[in-house]
Amino acid sequence: MQTATRSILLFLGFGLLVATATALPWQPPDSTKPEGTPKSDVPAASDGANGVKPTPESPKAPAASVETFVLGHTVKDIDGKDQRLDQYKGKVVMIVNVASKCGYTRQYAGLEALYKKYKDRGLVVLGFPSNDFGGQEPGTEAEIKQFCTAKYGVTFPMFAKVGVTGAKAHPLFKQLASQKGLAGGEPKWNFNKYLVDRDGNAVEHLESGMKPDSEELARKIEALLDAAPAK
Repeated sequence: MQTATRSILLFLGFGLLVATATALPWQPPDSTKPEGTPKSDVPAASDGANGVKPTPESPKAPAASVETFVLGHTVKDIDGKDQRLDQYKGKVVMIVNVASKCGYTRQYAGLEALYKKYKDRGLVVLGFPSNDFGGQEPGTEAEIKQFCTAKYGVTFPMFAKVGVTGAKAHPLFKQLASQKGLAGGEPKWNFNKYLVDRDGNAVEHLESGMKPDSEELARKIEALLDAAPAK
């Protein structure tokens, strides 16, 4: 009797289990994710082939502009009086760092000849004595003036002694050195020449070896003299 009762109970339990399984909806396994990965309805964000989001580039700072107008300085002349360089705007200006005891000192004669030849057309030469190279300008302003006028007959404007290189350079020469391209760079020795156009903008830096009486320099000056000022 007990055996028959146990058989009936087992049969009823099996039937109930089959009925329950049949009632539940069947769901296929998720084959797109590895086992144990939590499911999510939101896709992971990725911007690259390797799934790594690229870091945005920082905006580049604009290049610093350089002021090309170089006649905005007030300097002392050879007699110690203040002179505004903008008085020469409208002329072609050649700025030269000069010295009395240099192998290039004889260029004083050529600079004076150049000045006399073109001054009526608008050229002016500005001489700035400097002791920066080899201590070759040791004298006072009065001694420099006496030397260059007595020996070379200099009549173009001369100015007080200044530094032309490094931290001690006069602001005029710092600005000239900061110019871009052919116009810039510090003087490498005495009698470097900086050409400035009629608008007061630095145009070209010529080194000591450019002789004042050279045809090349004459062509450069004449081209600037022939060019009308832009403003």
